[in-house]
Amino acid sequence: MTVMQTSPVATEQASTPADLCAAPPRRHPRPDGQDSYTISEVVAFTGLTAHTLRWYERIGLMSHIDRSHTGQRRYSNRDLDWLDFVSKLRLTGMPVADMVRYAELVREGETTYAERHELLESTRRDVLARIAELRDTLAVLDRKISFYAGGSTA
Repeated sequence: MTVMQTSPVATEQASTPADLCAAPPRRHPRPDGQDSYTISEVVAFTGLTAHTLRWYERIGLMSHIDRSHTGQRRYSNRDLDWLDFVSKLRLTGMPVADMVRYAELVREGETTYAERHELLESTRRDVLARIAELRDTLAVLDRKISFYAGGSTA
């Protein structure tokens, strides 16, 4: 999920390209145009808590979330895609400050592609290093498991 694709998305506020994950899009519960989700629906779809969703909005990790006439948050399919990507970034171990910086860069538009690219490349290097550490750890565990199973000495 570190490969990014930019495609134009029509919005009321701006016509800047949206940064979307290049992996096959997740199936959305509702088609575009009918995608108005309450915070409780987003909680059910994503597994995130309402507190986390509000916090993401407050710190700038989520762009402006539309509101109903009564002031309730209304999320779109685009918001669900962004939350899916943010969840992937969290799994990489990317610091929240870097995720917020990435979100700011996305909102700034195409002129920030180079900086976004470097941020994702840096995160990718960190993930590869962690994978190597985990492989080494797995090898140690496998040797110990083999030893206790009577397969060899370790």
